[in-house]
Amino acid sequence: MNLGITELLLIALIVFLLFGSKKLRGLGGDLGTALKDFKRAIKGEEKGDNKPDDHNDPQPPKA
Repeated sequence: MNLGITELLLIALIVFLLFGSKKLRGLGGDLGTALKDFKRAIKGEEKGDNKPDDHNDPQPPKA
């Protein structure tokens, strides 16, 4: 079963009409968050470990 661009656009239009833009936007955001968390879990990072460690860097002198 080969789906062309016309069929895919028709399916997207039907989904858009059924669910509406707000629900699809929320679903997209949730999917993006889930993918980020999944990638983070694969790398072994914790949630918030994406910032560089500045603990060992001396503070610059204040003027």
